[in-house]
Amino acid sequence: MVTFGLNHMTVAQRPAGALLSLARELGCEGIELRQDLDHPMFDGMMPEAFAARTQDHGLRVLALAEIKGFNVGTAAKLPIAGATIQAAARCGAGAVAMIPHCAHPPFERSEQRIQLRLALDLLRPLLEAEGVVGLIEPLGFTHSSLRYKADVVAVLDEMDRPACFGLIHDTFHHHLAGETEVFAELTRLVHISGVVTQSVETDALVDVHRGLVGPQDRLQSVGQLHELYNTGFAGVASHEAFAPEVHALADPASALMASQDYIISQLK
Repeated sequence: MVTFGLNHMTVAQRPAGALLSLARELGCEGIELRQDLDHPMFDGMMPEAFAARTQDHGLRVLALAEIKGFNVGTAAKLPIAGATIQAAARCGAGAVAMIPHCAHPPFERSEQRIQLRLALDLLRPLLEAEGVVGLIEPLGFTHSSLRYKADVVAVLDEMDRPACFGLIHDTFHHHLAGETEVFAELTRLVHISGVVTQSVETDALVDVHRGLVGPQDRLQSVGQLHELYNTGFAGVASHEAFAPEVHALADPASALMASQDYIISQLK
C-alpha cells in the first residue's frame, strides 16, 4: 500500500504550520520542509520545537531541502551544507535532499561521476557525524550536471553503498532522463507530480508544468510507483507540485485527496 507525504512546495504559499495541518488531514506519513520558500524555516521556531509540533500532529519530517548544487564546488559549500545537515538532525528529519548543479553545457557522464564521487567523499563525514542520510536527487534536465540515477548507483557501488546515502526517485525527472530502471533498493523517498500539457516537448518541460498526479499524467507516475513498490521500495511517495495553479488552489486538500484516491485505485 502506498504511503503519502507532502512536500512544502506543493502548498508553497502557506506556512509550515498549515503544511502540518494539511498533511494530517490527508493522512500523510510526514512532510518535507524547504529552505527556498518565502517563509521562515520552521515558522521561526527552533528546530527542536518544530520537531515536537510535528510529532503532536502524528507526523514526521521526512527530509529537509536542500544542499543545492552539492556536486560542484563542494569544498566551498561545506559550511552551508554542514548547517543544513545540522538543521535536519535538530528538526528530526534524519535526511537532507542533495540537488545537483545545472549549467550549460553539462558535464560528460564520465565527468559527472568523478565530480559526484569527490562531493560524496567530502559530505560523508558531515552526514555520519549527525546521523543524517543524504538523499541524492538526479535532475533529468538536459543541462543537469547529474542526470541519471544509474550514475549515482555506480558511484555508490564503488563506495560499498554507505548507509549515509540514498536516492530520491522523482517521477518527473525519471521521465525527463528517459531512465527505465528504478533502483528500488537504494530509493529512500519518492517525489510524485503529474504533467498534463501535451503542447510541450519532453526536453522543454520545466518545474512549472508539474501539477498533481491524475488520469492525464504523461509522466506515468503511477506506473513508476507500481514498479518501485513491486521491486522492494517500501517508503513514502511525497507530493511535490510546482505548478502555479496548484499553489493557487483555495482548497488544496480536496485536490490532493482526489489525486491520492486516483493513485490508490490504480495501484490496486
